[in-house]
Amino acid sequence: MLCVILQPSYIPWRGYFDQIRRADTFVFLDTAPYDARGWRNRNRIKSADGSRWLTIPVQRKGSQQARTPLSEIRIHWEHDWRVTHRRSLEHAYARAPHWKEMTPLLDRIYGDRHERLVDLTIHATHCVASQLGLGETRFLRASELDDVPGEGSERIQTLLNRVGADRYLTGPSAQNYLDIDALNGDGIEVEFMAYDYPEYPQLHPPFDPEVSILDLLFNAGPLASSYFDRDPDAETR
Repeated sequence: MLCVILQPSYIPWRGYFDQIRRADTFVFLDTAPYDARGWRNRNRIKSADGSRWLTIPVQRKGSQQARTPLSEIRIHWEHDWRVTHRRSLEHAYARAPHWKEMTPLLDRIYGDRHERLVDLTIHATHCVASQLGLGETRFLRASELDDVPGEGSERIQTLLNRVGADRYLTGPSAQNYLDIDALNGDGIEVEFMAYDYPEYPQLHPPFDPEVSILDLLFNAGPLASSYFDRDPDAETR
């Protein structure tokens, strides 16, 4: 059984959903510490003025925030940021070929008010995965798997054993911290993503591959999943 373990992020890029597509079981690592400079509460979209950040405001906890588990981070509702995000998306993509077709997806993503960040980001990920037809993957949260001791590679290994995985798919940067020998010793084969994706028709050139999956959906519509296949002309890594 192939497992992917990733931190929940705000409507992430194509590579995140490609890993969901490949996984038998996908674990949201919602027990990881919050990273204010990461992708947990923000992502980029493509506009005529260049890339633009969409950021979910979160409640601040001072110097302790960096050690706060993602599952405990709460959304700051001083104003309804959903309205701002939808306006930004409309400004950027109203002329995209599949804008109108995909607006019901935005209704589903932003329809409910969530108090915890992970509840919103995981909900949005489920919405997009459903839109892409990725219905066979089993989703779990690390926080649902009782107490998982350790950090880094040790924690990953424990999670993989808890879900009964014998294959682990992860990004290439994980080579910097994974104890591959320990995983192999537990009967777990480690595979690394290559992220060699073809370009798709995108508004506002030049092409930017590192934007939210929404960009692909607005531009490619029902053909979006066909752009998950690896670029046959890309150099094998």
